[in-house]
Amino acid sequence: MIRFRTMLNLADNTGAKKAQCIHITEKKSVAKPGDIITVVIKEAAPSGMVKKSEIKKAVVARTRKEFRRPSGIYIRFDDNAAIIIDPKTKLPIGTRIFGPVARELKEKGFTKIISLAPEVL
Repeated sequence: MIRFRTMLNLADNTGAKKAQCIHITEKKSVAKPGDIITVVIKEAAPSGMVKKSEIKKAVVARTRKEFRRPSGIYIRFDDNAAIIIDPKTKLPIGTRIFGPVARELKEKGFTKIISLAPEVL
């Protein structure tokens, strides 16, 4: 579960390394995999597509806190990670996705992220 001011790793090749959640788009107090959040970039590579202190939209790809699926299975990842997206088209800005992503992204309409991901859990 991602809350306000949570630090996240970035799981794409936009050049950003770490980001901080500053707003959860849906009217909820926590964000789960597949939810859109607003982040500020805290660490970035100098030659990347995004720069430090930029504000971007991102989709949550992984969470450390376990979440329950309707089948009764609990899923937990090793880190909190997000993927930077274009807010209008819901397409990722980067061309590669690193690490596994949750299956909930497919249910929320992020099929391009699912196709780029090396593993879907």
